Amino acid sequence: MFKIEKLKSSKTLLTAKATYPVDKMDFEPSNRNDYSAKDITVLADLEAVRKRPGMYIGNVSTRGLHHLLWEVVDNSVDEALAGFCNNVKVILHQDGSASVEDNGRGIPVDLHETGKPALEVVMTKLHAGGKFGNKVYSVAGGLHGVGVSVVNALSEWLEVWVKRDGKIYYQRYERGEPKTELKILGESSESGTIVRFKPDEEIFEVTEFNYEIVSQRLKEIAYLCKGLRIVLLDERSGKIEEYKFDDGIVGLIKSLNKNKKVLHEPIYLENSKNGIMVEVALQFTDSEIENIQAFANNIKNQDGGTHVIGFRAGLTRAINEYGKKNVKKFETIAGAELREGLTAVISVKVPNPQFEGQTKSKLTNTEVKTSVESAVYSGMLKWLEDNPREAESLINRFLVIKRAREAARRAKELVKRKEELSITLPGKLADCSSKDVEEREIFIVEGESAGGSAKQARNRQFQAILPIRGKIINVEKAGMVKILKNEEIKAMISAIGAGIDKNFDLSKMRYSRVIIMSDADVDGLHIRTLLLAFFYRHMRPLIEAGRLYIAQPPLYGVKKGNKTYYAYNEAELNRLLEKLGNAEVQRYKGLGEMNPEQLWETTMDPQRRIMVQVKIEDAKRADELFRILMGEDVESRKNFIIAHSKEVKNLDV
Repeated sequence: MFKIEKLKSSKTLLTAKATYPVDKMDFEPSNRNDYSAKDITVLADLEAVRKRPGMYIGNVSTRGLHHLLWEVVDNSVDEALAGFCNNVKVILHQDGSASVEDNGRGIPVDLHETGKPALEVVMTKLHAGGKFGNKVYSVAGGLHGVGVSVVNALSEWLEVWVKRDGKIYYQRYERGEPKTELKILGESSESGTIVRFKPDEEIFEVTEFNYEIVSQRLKEIAYLCKGLRIVLLDERSGKIEEYKFDDGIVGLIKSLNKNKKVLHEPIYLENSKNGIMVEVALQFTDSEIENIQAFANNIKNQDGGTHVIGFRAGLTRAINEYGKKNVKKFETIAGAELREGLTAVISVKVPNPQFEGQTKSKLTNTEVKTSVESAVYSGMLKWLEDNPREAESLINRFLVIKRAREAARRAKELVKRKEELSITLPGKLADCSSKDVEEREIFIVEGESAGGSAKQARNRQFQAILPIRGKIINVEKAGMVKILKNEEIKAMISAIGAGIDKNFDLSKMRYSRVIIMSDADVDGLHIRTLLLAFFYRHMRPLIEAGRLYIAQPPLYGVKKGNKTYYAYNEAELNRLLEKLGNAEVQRYKGLGEMNPEQLWETTMDPQRRIMVQVKIEDAKRADELFRILMGEDVESRKNFIIAHSKEVKNLDV
């Protein structure tokens, strides 16, 4: 999904300056020459975590907050992988805390060699756990032994109940420190662990768990663990869901492709060798988007790793080998060409996984590449040989994509030529005079009329105007050749100057900010959506770098005497009218209805304007929504509109 943050901005606020107070003295050299052992600070385990939380959970925003929950859930899942747990329950409580309950063996509570209960050691010491050898867990996701202790350190409070050896044990911690002794609350014939924690507001920018994020992750885990039952309860809304999938990652593939046109039934490959278990499910669709999801010991590896490298190598080798033997006039197909429209799930179980950092975003075991490549190569080759009709259809599709990409590359070269730029720029772009890229910004404006007003209103020193005529092509439905033939898109690519797709280079941008400025009516919002789809699909680093904005022109002008006030929504209008009494109200439906002076003072002046910064909060959800709302599948779009029709309050906005 796109996350939109409203910024009341000034020109200096939007440049790359520090957003925190900096004491000048921090950077002045010390005159002391008595640097000695007493100047060396040694932090206790959990004190170090609180001092530098980003080292352990990535960041202290939404991603880091949910990472706390994943650490606790992963411990329960490890019990399932070891064969001791088949039920996990996650509750999002009304007080902002979360709890995870499993029916595993329960964390040990007997005395450790340190003289403290094993539970307390696990909760308060980094690198303490039962996963460093292979005796207790042959396969596990949390191998650093810092997960639950980090959760404890970064929580305002944490409580743990352990059902084990016929008893129920309990202990409470606050900001990592034990506040009670380990005590026995009663008896129980069951076993398992319950951990409940409340993220610390002193640490986190956001402390409210997002139901959709939690639901998506738990559903993934259920797909990856056949037979594991996971229940999610949100006490805040009363919503409850249960996940249990007997078809495993094949079911996940079907879920990922539910709004796409698939070209064959899912392909399932598995192999186990040298202690490494490999599961792969894949399916080709008519989409242009490659979607590979990779997991190691049920931990999602957002940045891929050696299992993804092995998968791609094995798939490319198998398809090319089959094509050379069985297809006339076959041409070698590059990996990127045959992965267009591919959806794949890779799940490996590794005895001793190695990751980049505590957030486990990338798997680095070199032996995993060999295992996955071998499994995919042999399994895919067999599937192609057993399904010659589907194999021929797929390979013909790959060859069409190959030729289309070659045509697209030639088209890109045309766009880059100076002759092409000289045709595009003078007629479309009113450039600014500043040579400082950090100061420069470009407004993409809907229509010649609004473009004319914007050209008169702007500050020519640092503001450029690029008018676009009508609605650009829908990039969700068009191929690259058609996209690059569209005059408005070519103008934007040329003006921004950083290329597109894999060739996009942020350092070559001619402006530090790209600002979409469209009318506030239905057509204007449609144009804005088409532009957002283009930037998301073909200039995504622009969004990820926080350089894409949406201008916010006022909806109303309220005139009282000789003075005009502006309202950006209905609520502001009502407050103004209550304050001013009888006044003349003008509804601005288009930018062209404002004169240049009004446009400058309300929408373009860095000292007074309000802008919306576009951010990608959930790439998978954004991808799905673009596909549903703008893709070829009419039925999915119809169902989406029906499902959400009651949420629409104002169809014009």
